[in-house]
Amino acid sequence: MKSHIAALLLATSAVFPALAQTLAVKTSAPERYVVKKGDTLWDISSLYLNSPWKWPALWQWNPQINNPHLIYPGDVLSLHYDSEGNPRLSVAKGVRRLSPQARVISDKNQAIPTLPLAVMEPFMRFEQALGESDFDQLPMVLGSNFNYKMNIEGHLLYVKGDLPRGGNYGIYRKGDAYRDPDNGAILAYESILVGTGRVVRTGNIEAGEPSTVKIESVRREVKPSDVLMPISSGQTYSANFKMTQPVQAISGNIIASSNKLREFSTMAVVVIDLGRKDDLQEGNVLAIHRQSPTVIEKETGPSYIEDASSLDKVITEVSEWFGEDNDEDSVVWHMPKEKVGELMLFKVYDNISYAMVTKTRQPVRVGDSVSSR
Repeated sequence: MKSHIAALLLATSAVFPALAQTLAVKTSAPERYVVKKGDTLWDISSLYLNSPWKWPALWQWNPQINNPHLIYPGDVLSLHYDSEGNPRLSVAKGVRRLSPQARVISDKNQAIPTLPLAVMEPFMRFEQALGESDFDQLPMVLGSNFNYKMNIEGHLLYVKGDLPRGGNYGIYRKGDAYRDPDNGAILAYESILVGTGRVVRTGNIEAGEPSTVKIESVRREVKPSDVLMPISSGQTYSANFKMTQPVQAISGNIIASSNKLREFSTMAVVVIDLGRKDDLQEGNVLAIHRQSPTVIEKETGPSYIEDASSLDKVITEVSEWFGEDNDEDSVVWHMPKEKVGELMLFKVYDNISYAMVTKTRQPVRVGDSVSSR
């Protein structure tokens, strides 16, 4: 990983008081592992544990190190067991393996990140989820110094807002609405970064003078009605994650994906309909589940609802009025949900969160459910 961000903050083992006695290490786990450039904490955790978020229960801090949270390329990790038989993983102070022997090197400046920052960084640094009123209050592009509907690098934008000279701004466009899948309510709007610009002339809206912004980079052509947000405000981000499972029982849904595809796998970025209102925070790990198909029991034998006749589908809809619990007299059988993967939240808003899919047993889809259990 070529990022210059020191991006690893681990939780203490006290966060998981009940896990230390039941923590199971993979039989294939190496007794010693040399951390490599490009590794992530999730990669290393997966070498030792089936549930990587339980890492803090395995990781043994080295209090003699100035910052015991961080792991660096070249560190030698050693698996051992304490006096009570609990597995522990530790790193020797300043030891890096340089074949054929080890030597002490003190120059450590790039800690490995929790997850691949190359994937997350654009979302963490720029992408925003805003409400309708938020968009209405932001400075808006009125036009440019060319009579073009779409503007590119080097053009001057005239912006409805009093922007300070020299200020650096991200230029955004309102994207799709993120909706509650149950009632259709709008949770937030996707904000798409289309470019960046620098203010070259301060405006005075009360006097009818727009601010002038020079476009410095573009991802898409800039259009009238696009809005601006300061890059230095509201878009700073932390890459320090504490992998935890939420204490409270919660459930929600995947409502969008960054690649806009029907199915996606590990390292994909998705949006879920849960956020701060649900007491979630960055670093929370959730399970991904998929509903198994409904079955109708007919005289000719069981049949999936997708293959059923129109009459059978009406019977299913009527049965759902009385609940979805099965019993011995059921004609419509509602099958359980099965776990298909895991994800970790890395950017949390009030009503939604961005997350990275960290583990899959089969391709994940928009509409799959997520839960803390």
